[in-house]
Amino acid sequence: MNLIRDVNPVAKLLGLLLMTTPLLLSIDWVSATVALACTLVAAPLCGVGPRRLARRGWPILLAAPVSGISMLLYGNPEGTEYFSFLLATVTDNSIALAIAITVRVLAVGLPVVVLTADIDPTDLGDGLAQVLKLPARFVLASVAGVRLITLFLDDWRALTRARRARGLGDHGRIKRLFGQVFALLVFALRRGTKLSTAMEARGFGAPGPRTWARESTFGGREWAVLAACALIAAASLGIAVWTGEFRFLGVA
Repeated sequence: MNLIRDVNPVAKLLGLLLMTTPLLLSIDWVSATVALACTLVAAPLCGVGPRRLARRGWPILLAAPVSGISMLLYGNPEGTEYFSFLLATVTDNSIALAIAITVRVLAVGLPVVVLTADIDPTDLGDGLAQVLKLPARFVLASVAGVRLITLFLDDWRALTRARRARGLGDHGRIKRLFGQVFALLVFALRRGTKLSTAMEARGFGAPGPRTWARESTFGGREWAVLAACALIAAASLGIAVWTGEFRFLGVA
C-alpha cells in the first residue's frame, strides 16, 4: 500500500518542511516521540515497511545514538551528578538532553526517508519548474545530476573489477579505496562534461520559456499531505506544551 505514490513530489518536500522545521524549536522528548510515532505509523501506508525503512535509514539510525552520547557527556550539567571525567559530566539534565536529542534526530530524519522513498527525479523536476516556477536551466541540471547519482554504484563496481584485473586491488585496502575514489571523481567529471555538452547541443540551455512534456498538477491530494504534515507538527508541539515538557532551543 502506498497512499502517496501519485502525490506531486513538491507536496512531499513542502510537507517535509512543515513537519520537521517546527521540531527544531524545542529539544524536549515528548514532541519528538509524538512525531516519531506518527512517522512509524504512517510509513507502511506510504509504501515504506519496517525492513525498507531500516535499509534506507540506517545512517540516521546510526547517527541518533552517537548524537545522544555526545549530549550525554557534554550537555549542560544540571541536577544530580552521576559521573565526571575531565570535560565529560553526566547529570540529570544531560541524560534528559541525550534522550531528547536521540529521539529528535530520528523524528527529523526518518520522515525524509519515508516521504522521499519513491520520488522520481523527472516528476520532481516537472513540479519544481511548473509548480514552484524555478528556473528551467537549474531544474534540468538538477534532474540530470540526480539521474547520474544512480550510476555511481555501477561505476564503483566496474572500477573494482578493472583494478583487480590489472593486479592493483589485491593489497592495501586503504590505498585502494583512495585510488578508486579519485578514479571515480575523474570519471564523474568526464561524464558530467559530456552530458552538459550534449544538453547544450539539444537546446536545454536556450533562453526563453520552455514547454514541458508532462503537466505537473497540485490538487486536493497534495493539500491533504500538507495538512497532515502540519497537523503532526502542531500536535507534537501542542502535546509537549500541554505536558509541560516543552523546552525552547535557546534554553537548553
